[in-house]
Order: sequence, then C-alpha cells, then structure tokens
Amino acid sequence: MDQVMSQADIPVCAGYDPAPRPPKRAAPRQACDTHAHVFGPVERYAYSPRRGYTPPDALLAAYQHLHAVLGIERAVLTQPSVYGIDNQAILDVVATDPQRYRAVVAVGRDVTDAELKAFARAGATGIRINLVDRGGMPFDRWSDFEAVAKRIADLGWHVEFLVHVHAFEDLVPKLTRLPVDSVIGHMGYMPTREGLANPAWRRFVDHVAGGRCWVKLTGPYRITGATETPYADVVPFARALVAARPDRILWGTDWPHPAAKIAMPNDTELFDALIDWVPDVSQRHAILVDNPARLYGF
Repeated sequence: MDQVMSQADIPVCAGYDPAPRPPKRAAPRQACDTHAHVFGPVERYAYSPRRGYTPPDALLAAYQHLHAVLGIERAVLTQPSVYGIDNQAILDVVATDPQRYRAVVAVGRDVTDAELKAFARAGATGIRINLVDRGGMPFDRWSDFEAVAKRIADLGWHVEFLVHVHAFEDLVPKLTRLPVDSVIGHMGYMPTREGLANPAWRRFVDHVAGGRCWVKLTGPYRITGATETPYADVVPFARALVAARPDRILWGTDWPHPAAKIAMPNDTELFDALIDWVPDVSQRHAILVDNPARLYGF
C-alpha cells in the first residue's frame, strides 16, 4: 500500500487554459467528450490523502463553456485518482443532466451489488482502474479486481484502465480473460520515443483489432516528446490505432489536464489535432458520435 504523503509534499498542478478558441471545424451534432474530470470546490468535495497531486478547481460551468465553444453535446466524467473511490463529485455532475452525461466510477473490492446498481441508476457505465497515479488503485491484487469485473458483467459495464501498455507485464492476456470489454486511456500511455515497433505496443494494437478493447485518443501531451503543440510524433500512433479498429476508438479532452508535465495546451488545439489524426470525415464522425453512443448508452 502507498504511504500517505503529507499535504506539503503533494504537488499542486497547473490549471487549464480558460480561453478556448473556435475550432477549425465544429464538432458534429451529438459529439461526445469521453474523458474529462471535474474538481472542487474543495470545501464540498474533499480530496483523498493518498492522492499524488492537488488540482485547482475545475468546475462544471467552465467545462460547459469549453463544450459550447467546440460544439460538444455529450460527455463522460471519469473518476480522477484524487477522489479515490468517493464518486460524489462526478455523480453530482451527471445528475444535472442525465441525458447528456455519463460516469465511469471507481470502486473497491467490498462494493456491494446494491451499490453497483445504484451507480448504474445514477448514470455510471463502467469502473476505472488507475494503475498509474497514487490513490487510483483500490485493489491490492489483480484477482480482487477480477472478482468485481465478473459482478459488473450483468450490468453491461466495461472496465477502463489507465496503464502504461508497454510496461505492464502480461497486460493483453489479463485483458483477454476479463468477462467485460476494456477501455484504455491516453492511447495506451506509452511514450512515443518507444516507437511503433515496440513489441508490447504491437501486441496491444493487435488486441484492439480483436474488438473487445476500446481506446481513447486522449492526453497526447502525456506521451509526446515535444514540449508544446503540435505533437507531430503522436500522429502515427493515433493513426495506427484508428487503422486497427476504427469502430473501437473514442476521443476526449482529458480536461482540465491534471498533472500535465509540459506546457498547458489550449483545448481547441487538442480538438483540432483530431483532423490530423483521423483525416477521414466518416471515421471522425464515428469516433465522436457513433462509437461513444454504443459504449456509453446515449
């Protein structure tokens, strides 16, 4: 188990750019942002003492402003590690507009069936397992997680992973054994310097092609070797994933970009990058509208 850091040792991360610009092309109707977080106000939603960073407030009104500029109509709020398994902040957002929002929650091994059903009624469609950030992994053993995965199968849920696909041993066999679909964030979270020929990356792409794994085209600033946009080195990785299985690819802002380690991007630049990643208009429409509608039940 991780040791709890003192408040003074937990780094405070930068805030988002509050001034998104009009995009090159507005999003199509019913477009979905499948990966974002809300933070605060901290006096109402307390952070976990096991967190690895402290974000500034990123409130619903600012998130809705971003979507108004981009033309996004739907969204999936993903449980951030700083809240542990307290999902109240994202569920409160979903409750403001259940037709527009969905949630991916975090749970522990002791979650009850009644609690899972209550989450489903509140708009949850899956659980998140964070294998990267402090406080984001509520299970001590993979077998404990597998037991919960079996219990969510009847709900039609999926499991979303934040994982470095090149560094997690036996990832593909573990995903293959799951009774539910998996979703992988940040394009697999492998630094581009590892290269397209990385054996673990190739196994991951082949697994995506099999059809039971979805991938989010999110967080390019987390894998790039560049220090600011555009992230040209990310393009071939995004295109490789789309080529493998375009009907299993999703897109998201990763707003408000917590713990970004390079210059904070403007969200419009991230949205416009999708044109370079996916030049085909029909594939972009599937990624923004059709694929998330199927996975999240819009």
